[in-house]
Amino acid sequence: MKMFIFGLGYSGQYIAKGFGGDVVGTTRSAEKKDALETEGFSVELFDGEMTDAIAAHLATTTHLVISASPSEAGDPVLPALGDLKKTCPNLKWVGYLSTVGVYGDFDGAWISEATQPAPVSKRGQWRVTAEQAWAEACRVARIDFAIFRLAGIYGPGRSTFEKLKRGKSRRIIKPGQVFNRIHVVDIAQIVNAAALKQATGVFNGADDEPAPPQIVIEHAAELANLPLPPEEPFETAEMTPMARSFYGDNKRCGNARLAKELGVKLKFPTYREGLEAILTQMSG
Repeated sequence: MKMFIFGLGYSGQYIAKGFGGDVVGTTRSAEKKDALETEGFSVELFDGEMTDAIAAHLATTTHLVISASPSEAGDPVLPALGDLKKTCPNLKWVGYLSTVGVYGDFDGAWISEATQPAPVSKRGQWRVTAEQAWAEACRVARIDFAIFRLAGIYGPGRSTFEKLKRGKSRRIIKPGQVFNRIHVVDIAQIVNAAALKQATGVFNGADDEPAPPQIVIEHAAELANLPLPPEEPFETAEMTPMARSFYGDNKRCGNARLAKELGVKLKFPTYREGLEAILTQMSG
């Protein structure tokens, strides 16, 4: 088994560590490549153009993971690959890391993996277009294909604690607003389980308990004995357009296929277990 990951970022690194076979990933900068190689990863540079080195790896790749974000120009990887069957003759399975943002707004109601995407943001629309392009390419090449629609990603080094410590955390109150989250360790567990089973279809990478954002901040502050930031009403809070756009989606994401199809039991089923584990690691 050989996995190739386009986009060896935060989630990609955890997926690489959890996969049982050979893994190669990409990054866009020489500086990041050096840093990742220092940590023991096998890395190639990729910025939209196929290279001889990447082509050589893809010739023996069995499992492909796409963790590179699309833009208005479309998916950054698929055009460089061309005919999947020719570029990746041994490829058995492709996993695409997407976002629950593609579902759009459900005013706090529960959705499932069967819910049809109805994105409200441009980024959500780009994601749906990229999902469809990959699905079609895999259908033509007769390669198993899975989409992972991920909720708010957190984990060591990327949690509420860091923001609270820096005084950058904000308790923005929008009544009725909830978000799901997913710990990066669980993302790796989900993707690797699906890769090994060559599972197909949509999987919601989301925890079991969607919660208002301020509740998570309050719990983290209490756990770490850190000062709680003041409440800010959503209507008057100063936010970047991107930050504000996250609040345009309000839904509770069901994740039934994780257990049913993959046999995955989340290590961090709610933000409470996730935050406690992160704090233990920080204190250790």
